Amino acid sequence: MAFTKEFLFGGAIAANQCEGAYNEDGKGLSIQDLMPNGVRGPLTEEPEPHNLKLIGNDFYHRYKEDIALLAGMNVRVLRLSIAWSRIYPTGEEEQPNEKGIAFYNNVINTLIYYNITPMITLSHYELPLHIAKTYDGWRSRKVIDLFAKYAKTCFDYFGDRVKYWLTFNEVNVTLLSPLLSAGVLTDKSEISMAERYQIAHHQLVASALATKLAHECDAELKVGCMVAASAKYPMTCNPDDVIEALHQQQELDYFVHVHCKGEYPYYAQRLYKEYNVDLEITEEDLSLLRHTVDFISFSYYNSKTVAKDESKYDTSAGNILRGLRNPYVDYSEYDYPIDPQGLYYVLHYYYKQYGLPLFVAENGLGHKDKVEYDDQGKIIINDDYRISFTKAHLLQVERAIEDGVEVFGYASWGIIDLISAASAEVDKRYGFVYVDRQKDGSGTLNRYKKKSYDWYKQVIETNGKYLHE
Repeated sequence: MAFTKEFLFGGAIAANQCEGAYNEDGKGLSIQDLMPNGVRGPLTEEPEPHNLKLIGNDFYHRYKEDIALLAGMNVRVLRLSIAWSRIYPTGEEEQPNEKGIAFYNNVINTLIYYNITPMITLSHYELPLHIAKTYDGWRSRKVIDLFAKYAKTCFDYFGDRVKYWLTFNEVNVTLLSPLLSAGVLTDKSEISMAERYQIAHHQLVASALATKLAHECDAELKVGCMVAASAKYPMTCNPDDVIEALHQQQELDYFVHVHCKGEYPYYAQRLYKEYNVDLEITEEDLSLLRHTVDFISFSYYNSKTVAKDESKYDTSAGNILRGLRNPYVDYSEYDYPIDPQGLYYVLHYYYKQYGLPLFVAENGLGHKDKVEYDDQGKIIINDDYRISFTKAHLLQVERAIEDGVEVFGYASWGIIDLISAASAEVDKRYGFVYVDRQKDGSGTLNRYKKKSYDWYKQVIETNGKYLHE
């Protein structure tokens, strides 16, 4: 049987999208607190009431209720993030914020009480605002040591109960959105690709240093990288399109390779030549990069179809990464390609390349859920589309495992409805649990189980057998 009782079925959330309490218990501001419209901008001078992330889904005050709901779904793992500015409000304090430490201790202890494995992401799109303003985010090498201090604090305080750690969420997004991924306040139109590769280098060194510190803290800790992944398909069998797909796949793999092999890949030569990159890289950097990860995690939402000459084709939408319209796959309400086999492809691809255990850190369907009522006036959300999406993707995970690929877990993104990090919207929902929060900021914040809640519960309860019913 592909799925065993050890397989980590679960879900994923992020602090900046769910916690709220942006100014409570000593928390400092993060870049997200000034992004009421997401990366579409502009950034505000101060937090503004219409920024839905300031309250999120109120996980900060409702974590006990939410974790109990997850337990009722038989969830085995929750991938969550720590807000850096809740631990070090500016990032430069000598001592951590005790109330921030206490909050995450309580969350972790509650998860363990319900036998839910915590997997923690250290940096999930919310650099402390002070670091962004003082150093222009990860453009400065000085942020490496600040991150290392923060990471070590987390390992020291929580490492006795948290086995699995991720360093940066979708670290490769730095090349596309330096603000979101690296806290760079300079407009991205003024940041060359060469500069973006240097910014990413600072993050890669910091990730390796954090991996080193984790293993020194406890050799049993498992550290993974996390990237935005996608299968890259050529639009045609024209060799130009096939080579274009290869090159774009390599750009995605660049970050995984450094994390897994401890050095830059051979094809970096081509990338550096193409973008006029001349990395400032020290001997200490090279030494640190050799501290490689224990597993690979990634987000997968859809595949991308590419061509050498894209002007001849229509485009489709997608999570951060866009592609051409593929006539062989279905499309979501938001015009995202729905391609479960692309997940199968990615799992095989990474396992063939690196031979490390794999964890699907994000996968899910964003949809405008419709609230209805039964005869007794009880709220019901019939999200069969989400059930179909999740089922199709889990069947491809099962298929890959049966082929011999080592996959140890799957986390459905936004398992409880939350706010979008990139767009700050709430209408596009991913969860198996509905949160009454509306785009105008109204709502009770009450939680309601969707139809998918009971379905996922049965999938986990049967170790995947219910997928075949």
